[in-house]
Amino acid sequence: MTLTGKHLIGSDHCFSGKETFKAVNPATGALLDPLFHEGAEADVDRAARLAERDFDSYRQTDPQQRGRFLDAIAEEILALGDVLIQRACDETGLLPGRIEAERGRTCNQLKLFAQRIREGHYAGPRIDRGQPERTPLPKPDMRMMHIPLGPVAVFGASNFPLAFSVAGGDTASALAAGCPVVVKGHPAHPGTSELVGRAIQQAVVKCAMPEGCFCLVQGCSIEVGATLVTHPLIKAVAFTGSLQGGRALFDLASCRPEPIPVYAEMGSVNPVFLLPQALGERGATIARGWVESVSLGVGQFCTNPGLVFAVCGPGLDAFLQEAGACLAETAPGTMLSPAIKDNYWQRVSSLASLEGVEILGPVGLRPEAGCLAAPVLLKTEARYLASHPEILEEVFGPSSVCVVCDSESEMVEAARTLPGQLTATVHAGEGEIETCRELFFLLERKAGRLLFNGFPTGVEVCDSMAHGGPYPASTDGRTTSVGTAAIDRFLRPVCYQNFPQALLAQPLIDGNGRQLWRMIDGVLTRDEV
Repeated sequence: MTLTGKHLIGSDHCFSGKETFKAVNPATGALLDPLFHEGAEADVDRAARLAERDFDSYRQTDPQQRGRFLDAIAEEILALGDVLIQRACDETGLLPGRIEAERGRTCNQLKLFAQRIREGHYAGPRIDRGQPERTPLPKPDMRMMHIPLGPVAVFGASNFPLAFSVAGGDTASALAAGCPVVVKGHPAHPGTSELVGRAIQQAVVKCAMPEGCFCLVQGCSIEVGATLVTHPLIKAVAFTGSLQGGRALFDLASCRPEPIPVYAEMGSVNPVFLLPQALGERGATIARGWVESVSLGVGQFCTNPGLVFAVCGPGLDAFLQEAGACLAETAPGTMLSPAIKDNYWQRVSSLASLEGVEILGPVGLRPEAGCLAAPVLLKTEARYLASHPEILEEVFGPSSVCVVCDSESEMVEAARTLPGQLTATVHAGEGEIETCRELFFLLERKAGRLLFNGFPTGVEVCDSMAHGGPYPASTDGRTTSVGTAAIDRFLRPVCYQNFPQALLAQPLIDGNGRQLWRMIDGVLTRDEV
């Protein structure tokens, strides 16, 4: 398949601007063909108008049709074969095995969303039957279900060129909800984005979907994204990336004449708490798992464990010794782009220069050549957190800070100072349940996902996943960007009062031929009204 470098707007491959850019192979520094066209205001406007034009026809497709559409997208992505794998590797520096695994996750989550919307429960139908004989006032017949919001702007992420990009979880959940999607492709992997976008175009044709249900606009400039978020026909935004980028989009959307929701997942430090009994019983094992989690994917995961808290003592000393040995054996890896590598180095150097912060292990701070980056583990004491709050801020890359506490009570107090997180983890022994209970009760207010005796890297796509958290982990801690509950972000409730059966949507009619679970007069049932 030959790349065109053009935007995908409905069924067209087109562009209107004159500015161009190329992808860069971070492993070699080589520029990659072809030239990609920078999205212009006219391109964004055309995509948004097409999405709005076809919104009503797309949202009226039934769940079975949309399920077939999501399945078809997965099939078309797989049909790209090695062409997709090679281009993604060239644009990201990631190894083929990682891209193949991510392709599998992308396709599986599309199929999972397809399965869930076929079941119909996502609409949350509720029925309260009228009681015309009630006194002193009759009770009206009230029925409620969730309907799609409208065209959604999705921003591709740098670190997941497939699973959080053009056909990733945000796109899949918006399409599942019945919302057209306009994707802003990430400039670090435009070729990968175009390939996947064309696979979605093929699925649109195969399933006879309205062409405006999917568009892809490419671009390097912040103006492209700003134009998309502020376009009056866009009704919601999904973003995965930095705090700076997510907050900028949130502010733009909030200042519109009609503010719209921005569901931005912006990363966190994902604290890990090591209780003394756990360190004494399996400190070396935990140390190896910690270093492996920190260095996995060259630390370029939003769930990278950037902080670990432990109480001083022999168990911690042994833990740090093993961690240093593992660190010395860990080779540098290629980061996603020169800009990401430079930012990583600047942030780690800044932390290392703070009073009370020291390098852990035999490896000192030194920049690697090209886009290579080595893992760096640092150590400080809990008393320095108040004067150096930047220790609690995310570093995107393979670094982590061990925070030494004088006691378990100081560890708990340190946990109280944490801002919102995607995850929080506690390692404990069998005799430390009460301390765990206290910590987890506190951490419930801080994080979207809590882990016991594990590490946060690796996000399972399932019905029970919550990938989000209080600000600044995300802009809306009530939602998730991974798992089937992600569909809820792009729906809103509508109540229908005293409607005749002929005007009601299928989930709200008295008959229940599809055997949907519905709340009827306060009882969850599959019965008919």
